[in-house]
Amino acid sequence: MDNKKEEKDFIKIEVKELIDWNEPNGEGCIVSDKITKDGYKVGYMYREEPSMDMPDSGWRFMAGNEDDEYMNNSLNHHIFAINTICNYDPDIIPYLHSKIGSTYIRVDNKSFELDDRTKPIFIDKQER
Repeated sequence: MDNKKEEKDFIKIEVKELIDWNEPNGEGCIVSDKITKDGYKVGYMYREEPSMDMPDSGWRFMAGNEDDEYMNNSLNHHIFAINTICNYDPDIIPYLHSKIGSTYIRVDNKSFELDDRTKPIFIDKQER
């Protein structure tokens, strides 16, 4: 099965200004298509050192049910503004100013915890 989806396949949402992002390197983030095209909530998120050659916050957002094959295909994730992803899943907002190196998993339909690798990721769909 071909996982390639066109840009038109992104879930259409109304994007409101939910956050004021003013960190120095920019507001870009990498997001799995499982969130923006398939309708899952963020289940796993981590913040790495931002790429200095682009407007990058360092945040990476996944549903939590992607396997290595899915993530290794660059057609399955895209760059978005953090505010846009907050509109897909506002539950991430309280965690966005976490330090570089932070990793969180969704533990129920509304909240996240630091990932200590002892709990499963709670996989959930967005309400539309």
